[in-house]
Amino acid sequence: MAQGFGGDLGDYCFELKAAEGQRFYTGEESPLNYAYHLDAGLYGQFLRRMAEADGARRIEGKIASVRQRETDGFVEALVMDSGQVVEGDLFIDCTGFRGLLIEQTLKAGYEDWSHWLPTNSALAVQTRSTEPAVPYTRAIAHRAGWRWKIPLQHRVGNGLVYCSDHMSDDEAMAMLTSEIEGETLISPRLIRYRTGRRRKTWDKNVVALGLSSGFVEPLESTSIHLIMIGVTRLMQLFPFGGISQAAIDRYNRQADDELEKIRDFIILHYKVTMDIPDSLAHRIALFQESAQVFQAPGELFQVDSWLQVMLGQRIMPKTYHHMGRLMPPQQLKQALDDLKGNIAGAVSRLPQHQAFLDHYCAPPVSKSA
Repeated sequence: MAQGFGGDLGDYCFELKAAEGQRFYTGEESPLNYAYHLDAGLYGQFLRRMAEADGARRIEGKIASVRQRETDGFVEALVMDSGQVVEGDLFIDCTGFRGLLIEQTLKAGYEDWSHWLPTNSALAVQTRSTEPAVPYTRAIAHRAGWRWKIPLQHRVGNGLVYCSDHMSDDEAMAMLTSEIEGETLISPRLIRYRTGRRRKTWDKNVVALGLSSGFVEPLESTSIHLIMIGVTRLMQLFPFGGISQAAIDRYNRQADDELEKIRDFIILHYKVTMDIPDSLAHRIALFQESAQVFQAPGELFQVDSWLQVMLGQRIMPKTYHHMGRLMPPQQLKQALDDLKGNIAGAVSRLPQHQAFLDHYCAPPVSKSA
């Protein structure tokens, strides 16, 4: 732009141009980056069938009490309300925000991040689809937070995230119901949460996964990733020879680092209106001073993601990156024109998103009795 050519940065983003054109394709030869929109209920049923086929045993019931060893406080067994006792050497706490084992039993502690991320409530509702599915999630800001609209093949997931200090539940419900489209399939569900993390994700012989380990907020839908990386980390450090403090410390350091980087990326979306951690301030200063963005080793969000949110927040570098000076102006212009043209051509060859879904993974047609 400074030399009179180049245009908008978005013209060089394949994913953006494909989304704007309502186009999508996946396959071995497709360079398009994408994420999934999943029906969480159906996905959970699929994983249950897979796990049980591989030998997992499911015990239905409610936990009435937790039995601990007197010597060291390790969890020894779960006592079900039926009277059944479930013993174990290692327990994975998937009890959600309440953290039945990690917090209510072991008192691992919680580090509150609500001073950085003050939203604490969400309303969620499903509606029947009224239009072809678009290839993206819509996140729409409002005065006390934001709302989501996520299309599936057969329905749309809708929700409103807000801070209860600035919007009442009734106001949030009125806003959500006035904005959604299509027949509602369930009653809106109210979800309370507190942004932050468990001070110990692994404590004694309990490992917290999912919401029991902490929660940032749903803006980047990171919960499934955190569960997967938590399971992977546990497999790598699995205590076959007995639980060691060294393995616990390593797991907790990795978990803390992972979640802090995700936290900073989420805070960046709100940065204009709030205080920020020093780690995020460093990233912003580096970009402003030298147009440099980085992805730390093992970090979830890539350079492109950091760049797009910084520019979306109107955080602009004082000058362009010096790598741009390696090409003479005319050669640089030709390279940018070629890149822009290649992206436009590639997008034009992609099928429409709904047409792709109908061909690739059309839902089964239900048979009437």
